Amino acid sequence: MEFRLNKYLSDAGICSRREADRIIEKGEIYVDNKKAVMGQKINEKNVVTYKGKVINRRNKTILLALNKPEGIESTTDKSNPDNIVDFVGYNERIYPIGRLDKNSEGLILLTNNGEISDKMMRASNYHEKEYEVEVDRIITEEFIESMSNGIHLVDKEHNIDVVTRKCKVEKIDKRKFSIVLTQGINRQIRRMCKSCGYNVKKLKRVRILNIKLDKLELGKYREITDEELRSLLNMLDKDKKFVNRKYGN
Repeated sequence: MEFRLNKYLSDAGICSRREADRIIEKGEIYVDNKKAVMGQKINEKNVVTYKGKVINRRNKTILLALNKPEGIESTTDKSNPDNIVDFVGYNERIYPIGRLDKNSEGLILLTNNGEISDKMMRASNYHEKEYEVEVDRIITEEFIESMSNGIHLVDKEHNIDVVTRKCKVEKIDKRKFSIVLTQGINRQIRRMCKSCGYNVKKLKRVRILNIKLDKLELGKYREITDEELRSLLNMLDKDKKFVNRKYGN
């Protein structure tokens, strides 16, 4: 049986398929001691190596929920002393799904399954992420309305020019609110608050789709339960039109 090399690398927990294409293109993957090429197909008899190590596919999907502290960066770059992989110290190769700002804390998922990572990273799928945010001013109804209905964000330096999607925003107390996003603009909540004249003092992610932070201690991680994984996979397979109707986009 033949399968694409990028899927093989994804299934082995090396990286997502998109990242696999990048390292193949850079010439970092070898198949039977020959440099791999984009779109290459292989079979179980082929020997695949990356950075001098033989790559084997794993059958078990690893999916961890981490309560990331401030100061830890969502990168696998080992030259960064604050990289999330060394912080977790898991005994198998994993990588984060998406990002969470260095100055933010809360829920982030790590996996060895590129297929799950790819599906969760597609912004067009409208996957929900919920945050609790503390700001430096008293929250007004005008602020809640503006944040809920979408804000035009422009940052030429970072190539951002977009109107944020409508979202659910609820006041928790005088200076704290919850917000559910369905897109992943760089530092989106901080940018949205700034455009309304507010500065974020503390930002914590408490939910990604059906996975909740709950009482997980800061700096600790747990394995996703089988029930959570089944529910997550069902959600990832749903047609995004359902969520489009829900949010009126």
